[in-house]
Amino acid sequence: MKIIVAIAFLLIIGSLASALLFMMRDKGKSNRTVYALTLRVGFSVLLFILLLLAYKFGLIQPTGIH
Repeated sequence: MKIIVAIAFLLIIGSLASALLFMMRDKGKSNRTVYALTLRVGFSVLLFILLLLAYKFGLIQPTGIH
């Protein structure tokens, strides 16, 4: 489960970096920045749903503050 979450975070950060690159390169002349940011939001929502499902099926447990 940790590996899946780490991969999801890398995808989110990679999409955000590509949006920054497209924004700097295209100067607002294309929609590639919007698509990259939309992809980032999609990855974030997918990660959130994945964590909720993993908790529901017992793959992860809350540890609380010790």
